[in-house]
Amino acid sequence: DLDDIFRKLSKKLGGLGGGKGTGGGTGQGPRPHMGGRVVGIVAAAAVIIWAASGFYTIKEAERGVVTRFGKFSHLVEPGLNWKPTFIDDVTAVNVESVRELAASGVMLTSDENVVRVEMNVQYRVTDPERYLFSVTSADDSLRQATDSALRGVIGKYTMDRILTEGRTVIRSDTQRELEETIRPYNMGITLLDVNFQAARPPEEVKAAFDDAIAARENEQQYIREAEAYTNEVQPRANGQAQRILEEARAYKTQTVLEAQGEVARFAKILPEYKAAPEITRERLYIETMEKVLSHTRKVLVNDSKGGNLMVLPLDQMLKGGNAPATKNDNSGANNLLRLPPASSGNASANTRSSSSDGDIMDQRRANAQRNDYQRQGE
Repeated sequence: DLDDIFRKLSKKLGGLGGGKGTGGGTGQGPRPHMGGRVVGIVAAAAVIIWAASGFYTIKEAERGVVTRFGKFSHLVEPGLNWKPTFIDDVTAVNVESVRELAASGVMLTSDENVVRVEMNVQYRVTDPERYLFSVTSADDSLRQATDSALRGVIGKYTMDRILTEGRTVIRSDTQRELEETIRPYNMGITLLDVNFQAARPPEEVKAAFDDAIAARENEQQYIREAEAYTNEVQPRANGQAQRILEEARAYKTQTVLEAQGEVARFAKILPEYKAAPEITRERLYIETMEKVLSHTRKVLVNDSKGGNLMVLPLDQMLKGGNAPATKNDNSGANNLLRLPPASSGNASANTRSSSSDGDIMDQRRANAQRNDYQRQGE
């Protein structure tokens, strides 16, 4: 026990001082006694100082690795601890902080190009004993392993892929390769993340690679713009197509209904036609002519005496309606045009129509040959 050793050492020092005092002459007796006491006090003070120097504190995020005469002894937890000075040594290791290691270098790709790569490794110490004693320097060993793993992964890919879309794959491959490399050494560390920071071509060809990257970015931009245009135009086109289909269905329905109406109308006329074919045929003809002649702007007036045929140019009269009125009130009468008398054929036809008042069919036929404003027998 260290306490017993200290007590025995103090007794020996005290006895040594007392022996010298008893063996001296009468005039020098007190001086040896005082010298022994001083030596004892000095020894006790040295022991106290030595014992006090052994106290140390381990922080909450740390663990203490104790070595006795250079050999690992044990681990100490956070808090106030004591060690015998000059016998034990304590090394505090932070086991909670995240440490970072940067790796970079110029490396060769699979297509024999040179690229400069930068990578950052984050790790944490999980076993302080192995972190300190498994290898000479765990940080240096991890740096060398990272450089080796990164070079091996970069050598598997082309420069074009490294600079463009292969960053995620390179990151995952490097982390897996690094974990396999450091696992046999059991360095007491755990990898948290591997960040692929940058990859740059050599300065001599950097401009060409920048142009290639810009072209790929433009390609993606054009693709996104085309997709946006498609998303904008396609719904509108679908709406127009749907509208055309609806209009076609409406036209189909309208046409079918009109055809059915015509069929119903002819079916209604059929009994009348069977009863009086000539009268029905003539009536249909007259109704058709009324519809056709109702759209004309020119009116022909024929008197029954076979005189001149007057024409009313309604289109010219309507155009002149917007012009200011003239002083001559009979200007409208001046617009009447007189045509030569009808031919003898027409006159004879009119004469025959007038003479046959009892024949209704002849009157209707004659009216059909004349105008809508003058009918015989009406």
